[in-house]
Parts: sequence; structure tokens; C-alpha cells
Amino acid sequence: MAREYSRTNRFGEVVMRELALMLQREISDPRIGMVTVSHVDVTADLKYAKVYVTRFNGFESEQDVQECLQGLNSASGYLRRGLAGRVKLRSIPELQFVYDKSLENGFRMDELIAKANKPRQEDD
Repeated sequence: MAREYSRTNRFGEVVMRELALMLQREISDPRIGMVTVSHVDVTADLKYAKVYVTRFNGFESEQDVQECLQGLNSASGYLRRGLAGRVKLRSIPELQFVYDKSLENGFRMDELIAKANKPRQEDD
């Protein structure tokens, strides 16, 4: 039976915390902007990490998303070296950045709920 809180989950949280700090303080690429790490999935062998990112101010187009991901992927070597200095592990996973749309979906759902409740508020 698998443990509820495995090593990969703990390591994913450490990577998430350290990457968020590095992106905030050390990366100055204008393509990236104000990016935050929302989740990190690490494979069982700790060789690959899928890093889900979102941007605070959102994106205007799909092209902005691609530029941001290109900036993050170009900085992935620097980020891996930074992780190697901060995390004591024999090998640091290869980082793959993916845009997380859950924040945008949440905002869209809030707008839809507000729009659905608006006629009720006007009746009262």
C-alpha cells in the first residue's frame, strides 16, 4: 500500500517553494513577468519535474503564454543549478514548464456565478 505522503510529493513541494523564490528574486527576463509556481509533479525516479506556472496579471493572448514558457525553458538550466545548490539531492530533475489555466478558469467561473446571481439581486 502506497504512503499517503510520499517522497515525490515532499520533494515536489520543496522544488515548488525554491523555484517560486528563485523566479521572484533572481530571474529578470521580461518575457516571464510576474510568474508563480502553482504545482510541481515529480516522477517517481526524480528525473523529471513538470512545473505548473501561472501569471498574476494574466495573458492577453496565446502568444504571450508561449513567450513566457520559452523564457522559462531558456532559464531552466540556471534554475536547475540554483536548485542543486539549495536542495541536497544526488541528481536534480529536468524541469518542464507548463501553463496552468486553473486560475483563469476560476475567475471565469466567478464571473459566470456573479452574472447568474445578478437578476436575483435586482429583484430584491
